[in-house]
Amino acid sequence: MKRAAASTMKFPEMDSMQDYRKYLKEVLISAEELQKRIAELGVEISRDYADAQRLLLICILRGGVLFLTDLMRHITVPHAVDFMAISSYGVGNRQSDGHVRITLDLTADIRSRDVLIVEDIIDSGNTIASVLELLSTRKPASLQVCTLLDKAERREVEVPIRYSGFIIPNKFVFGYGLDLDEYFRNLPFIGVVDLDKYQVK
Repeated sequence: MKRAAASTMKFPEMDSMQDYRKYLKEVLISAEELQKRIAELGVEISRDYADAQRLLLICILRGGVLFLTDLMRHITVPHAVDFMAISSYGVGNRQSDGHVRITLDLTADIRSRDVLIVEDIIDSGNTIASVLELLSTRKPASLQVCTLLDKAERREVEVPIRYSGFIIPNKFVFGYGLDLDEYFRNLPFIGVVDLDKYQVK
């Protein structure tokens, strides 16, 4: 069977997002700093959950994926993983629109399990507060939050954060799971967007 020739069609929106460096103002947290802190979090979590029964890590998609996979490597106690997808940002928006929508729910039953939510960033707190409210109705044995980034000065709703990687200023960040219009999640560091070069759609 003959394979079809590869398409040569180019998409303008992809052309404009080819190189992250044109949108990078500064590296806020280097790859080395990230990995060092994630290793420390893994040690803390392993210690605190040493006697846990059926520990479950819940990753909030999509931004939390890189953090989850690196964090798991440093957690020495047995654990399972599951995923939720929450929509509260539109493409081109830098802040939550205030409407939280669950677009992918868990497959696991969390009743009587120790649950640790793994987030990439918490700013206003509205999204994670909604997730905590929902999951608490499912009767887990414990329910805690681990976030890589805490944009504390943006907080509108107080949420209990058990583990925090870095407290960061109120800057528009991307990389290491966080996207810029769905691009550049693969970057190994956390960068700050140059708003003079990036126009919010």
